[in-house]
Amino acid sequence: MKPEDLIDQVNDRDSFIAFVNALAEEREDAARIEKENPDTYVLDGAHNWKNADIASYLWACLDYFTDKPLHKPDAEPNWRMFAEFLWCGKIIE
Repeated sequence: MKPEDLIDQVNDRDSFIAFVNALAEEREDAARIEKENPDTYVLDGAHNWKNADIASYLWACLDYFTDKPLHKPDAEPNWRMFAEFLWCGKIIE
């Protein structure tokens, strides 16, 4: 399954691990596609990945903790929060 199909199901350790596995597999596939088609993926990455290097990814992950009108991060950590944190690294520029 795709990570976006799993994120809403994250509620415990096992569902979190399934989500992270899907996210890692998708990033691995995106890297392969980007390498095969470098001219196509100049601005954004394959599978809609916004951040290919670890530093950019982690900076984007941290955006999870920024209060927004439609998003207030949980004060106490939970499995879903960890998944959303990692998801931000994919989708936020």
